Amino acid sequence: MSAKTALIAGTLALSACSNSAGSADLAAKIEDAQHSSDIARFGAVCEDGDDWDKPTEPFQIHGDTWYVGTCGITALLIRGREGAVLIDTGTAKGSEAVAANIAKIGVKLSDVKAILASHEHFDHVGGFARMQGLTGAPVVVGEGAADVIRTGKDDPRDPQAGLHPPMAPVTGPIRTVKDGEVVKIAGLELTAINTPGHTVGAVSWQWESCDVGGCHTIVYADSLSPVSADAYRFTDHPDYVAMFRKGIARLRPLACTMLLTPHPSASDMIARAGTGTLAGGMTCAAYADSKTKALDGRLAKEKAAS
Repeated sequence: MSAKTALIAGTLALSACSNSAGSADLAAKIEDAQHSSDIARFGAVCEDGDDWDKPTEPFQIHGDTWYVGTCGITALLIRGREGAVLIDTGTAKGSEAVAANIAKIGVKLSDVKAILASHEHFDHVGGFARMQGLTGAPVVVGEGAADVIRTGKDDPRDPQAGLHPPMAPVTGPIRTVKDGEVVKIAGLELTAINTPGHTVGAVSWQWESCDVGGCHTIVYADSLSPVSADAYRFTDHPDYVAMFRKGIARLRPLACTMLLTPHPSASDMIARAGTGTLAGGMTCAAYADSKTKALDGRLAKEKAAS
């Protein structure tokens, strides 16, 4: 073999090794992106039914989507090119942990450009007034939730009306969204899906998240559980039940490769986190079917008791 031929062969071999190493590095990055020890820690330290205000460390769910809530209540921060969007705050007390978690991931509270709501119960939005005061951001809610957020008092149509202590009213800007509206804030786009039933103004949110391992369609699906005050009978409110079913129906067909919920236990988030990823598991269709079953069960129970 000539010196020139040997040089070419050596160069090709080195190039092949370099490409192989590069592929291995990329595969390792993708694996790291798909399975996180921080997510697994959440699955290890938190339990289904945990206290709403029990603090936990923040973690990256996928791409620019971060978990900044407590063990018992989900709060999400999505980072964009021009700031960030926060979805839910937990209770007034829980919002203290949420604010601390936002700071822990290196985001200034002043960078939060909007605070979005799932539904208007104090365990999810009780911290809205406090968080708006810290961020100066407008609150974005479903059309049926605005009065509750503005006054801090239950909607009399809410099946759980009277069960919750009043919340601090939000005195700053409040914006409402329609079903299917795309909210464009901080360089992000999130689609609002009105899913009333658990409350009148409940909203689910859908957005795309991408990282080195690929993309996910994330859906933050509202609670949709038929829970009520003791004296309330869904059977006595057929229009409400019809609205409830329409809300579930809107959720069922959604593209949904990663399902998140205001109560982590509602979609097995803690069990899934134990595997190091929240991808996979329950689909939007399966979640909707489970809520239909729960509503049907509640109606059957009421009928049997009448």
